[in-house]
Amino acid sequence: MLSSPRSQDLSSSAHDRVYRRLRSRIMHGEIEPGQALTLRGIGKEFEVSMTPAREAVRRLVAEGALFLSNSGRVSTPELTGDRIEELAALRALIEVELASRALPRAHMALIDRLQAINTNVAHAVEDRDSVGYIRSNLEFHRTLYLRAQAPAMLAMAETVWLQLGPTMRALYGRLRKTEPPHFHRLIIAALKAGDEPGLRLAVRSDVTQGLRMLAR
Repeated sequence: MLSSPRSQDLSSSAHDRVYRRLRSRIMHGEIEPGQALTLRGIGKEFEVSMTPAREAVRRLVAEGALFLSNSGRVSTPELTGDRIEELAALRALIEVELASRALPRAHMALIDRLQAINTNVAHAVEDRDSVGYIRSNLEFHRTLYLRAQAPAMLAMAETVWLQLGPTMRALYGRLRKTEPPHFHRLIIAALKAGDEPGLRLAVRSDVTQGLRMLAR
C-alpha cells in the first residue's frame, strides 16, 4: 500500500528537523569525538520513528559529520592528526577568501555586530562554556562571511566546521582559554582600516593556529 502525500510530507519534515538539530549539536561540539549514536536513541530523543532518524543519519554520514563503520556502528569521527591538518588547510583556503570578498561590503553596522558577538565569546570563555564558545565563535565567522555573498563557498566552510565540531570541543578543553581569541580583535581592526593583507593574515591565523597545535 502506497503512503499518502501527506504522510510522505510529514516524514520528510520530521527527518529534516532531526537532521538540522543533530547537525547543529555536532557542529557546536555538543557531542564528543567517537561518541556512538543509535537510531533508536535518536528516534527517542527527537520523538520520531526509525525512518526519519535513519534519513538524518544518512545525510550526516554523507557530509562527514558522522562515521559509519563496516559493522554498522554510527559515531562522531575521531580525527587523526593528518585529517585535522587537512581540514585546517581547507579552513585557511576557504575562509581567507570569504573574508577578502566580504571586505569591500563591510560597514560599521557589521563591525558593531562582530564586536557584540566577540563580547559573547568573551562571556563564554569566562564561564568555561565550551559549547557556547564554539557557537559564538562560528557565529562571528559566519556573520563576516555572509557579506562575501558567496553561498557555495560558505556552504563548503560550514561542511568543514561540521566535520570539526567534536574535535573543536576537545581542542577547547586542551587550550584552557582564559580570554577571547586575539585574532578576532585583529580581524575587526583590519575591517575598520580596510586592510586586506592584514585581514587575510588574521583570519588565516585564527582558523589554523589552535587546530594545528592539536594535529601535532
